Amino acid sequence: MEEFNRLINAQLKTMEQLLYVQSEIERCQDIEKQFLANQEEVKAKSIQEEIQDRKKELTKIHETFERQTEDVIRYYQQEQAAVQ
Repeated sequence: MEEFNRLINAQLKTMEQLLYVQSEIERCQDIEKQFLANQEEVKAKSIQEEIQDRKKELTKIHETFERQTEDVIRYYQQEQAAVQ
């Protein structure tokens, strides 16, 4: 059961990262809208690059989360098979 808890805790940390990066993307998008409204194209382009970087980071974190979910399921199934 200790291994299961470790897997779940790792997954929760990844979820926290995912939510943080997602909120950062939203924050950057709000800033981008302000720059575009004020016709500050250079600043808007800079923030758009940051948004793209954050989206790539989000994709990697999401992939990690999916792998962790598979690990949790696999471990749970192995434990259930061992009990039977």
